[in-house]
Amino acid sequence: MQSLKIYNTLTREKELFQPINAPHVGMYVCGPTVYNYVHLGNVRTFTTFDTLYRYLTHIGYKVRYVRNITDVGHLVGDGDEGEDKIGKMAKLEKLEPMEIVQRYTNDFHNVLTQFNLLPPSIEPSATGHIVEQIETTRTLIEKGLAYESNGSVYFDIAKYNQQGGEYGKLSGRVIEDLLVETRDLDGVGEKRNPLDFALWKKAAPEHIMRWPSPWGDGFPGWHLECTCMSTKYLGDTFDIHGGGMDLKFPHHECEIAQAKGSTGVDPVRYWMHSNMLTVNGQKMSKSLGNSFLPAELFAGSHPLLDQAYSPMTVRFFMLQSQYRSTLDFSNDALKAAQKGYKRLMNGLRIIKTLSYQADESIALDEKQITEVKKGIQGCYDGLNDDLNTAVAIAGLFNLLKKINQLYMGQVLPAQLGEEVFNEFKEKFVALTEDVLGLKEESNANIDAFAKGMLALYAEYKEAKQYDKVDQIRTYFKANGLVIKDMKTKIDWAYEE
Repeated sequence: MQSLKIYNTLTREKELFQPINAPHVGMYVCGPTVYNYVHLGNVRTFTTFDTLYRYLTHIGYKVRYVRNITDVGHLVGDGDEGEDKIGKMAKLEKLEPMEIVQRYTNDFHNVLTQFNLLPPSIEPSATGHIVEQIETTRTLIEKGLAYESNGSVYFDIAKYNQQGGEYGKLSGRVIEDLLVETRDLDGVGEKRNPLDFALWKKAAPEHIMRWPSPWGDGFPGWHLECTCMSTKYLGDTFDIHGGGMDLKFPHHECEIAQAKGSTGVDPVRYWMHSNMLTVNGQKMSKSLGNSFLPAELFAGSHPLLDQAYSPMTVRFFMLQSQYRSTLDFSNDALKAAQKGYKRLMNGLRIIKTLSYQADESIALDEKQITEVKKGIQGCYDGLNDDLNTAVAIAGLFNLLKKINQLYMGQVLPAQLGEEVFNEFKEKFVALTEDVLGLKEESNANIDAFAKGMLALYAEYKEAKQYDKVDQIRTYFKANGLVIKDMKTKIDWAYEE
């Protein structure tokens, strides 16, 4: 096993990853509230944890990855008042709430497929776990950590802290400061304390989504679903809980309180949070007009975009930054990522065509062997340092130099030896495709087609029919390809 270190938001330190029941790993990631199209901030978070899932699997762990679908309980404004986001959209669209849920769940899955994200092991929904949420609420009431008020049930933060809880420890918030911030909030009249949060909300007559409960018809609070689903499928304490930085407070803080209040143990060993997106240095937001959907990126249809960018270009761009750093979208950055992605795909295509050929007349070259081994280890060093994909990609680009030397015949496979050569090829492909999730986006038949065209190109060149040679070059360029006319061979590559 590799020695992976993870930055734990709870302790604010990088810690050696030591699963509770190795080689098994339990990982829960907060999924989307499916009332609208998935946005790029979501995509960055899910790409981060897709890469972690891939890497943990790659280094030998058996991962149960749970990512939920929020299809009830998330109210407008993320608090305990207002309409359910899905219910509100259902009214606007004049559809059943579950039609809204299905439409945007389908969109979510389609977008993640375009970005080449793997599906989770389990994808539970909030509406599919109403029984568990009612039972957890009942448990918290019995333990004196929750109370019923006018048909709603609230978690009692003061009682939780009196019993040894530490509400605020994940986010570093101070209870006294929070009280000052929340003293004027609506809905406090039903609560003993303005910080108390809803476990179950009484449904107003106009509220579409409702279920019967011991406290009357209502619906679960937003935070409760994740506590119930994560512990149901991963146990009372599991290894990793992930999500966006915006969920740290209050959502994840409330999850900890609910879980520890009901089971008596801390629910998570390692809390991980991905950072936010900005556009040209500004926070991405609809009000600023700088927010764009994945579909707009792929089509280049947003006013802020100079051109279209493919899903793999955007995935590569996201992976060029470590997940805890702010990621800034700009046309210059995306164009640079496009070139980098194509360069990496050129190297990937080349190394797949290379094969080892034994030659006893060629001695092993220790310098070349050391450079290859050091380059491979550099990629792993980056990934082991809190999933630093930026360092891993830099390591792959260092290895590209060696691939090009092998391609040009400046270094021979025999100089590396069969074991090192095969490891080089296997690791480069695996790190690129299996761990980083990057793949060629071109048509699968492009290689055969390009080789056929290059055979014609060679014939025309031999016959000195340079007008036709230029036509083929122009055709390749128009399709994002270039012809590499070398002394010993003719080949093609993606235009960088």
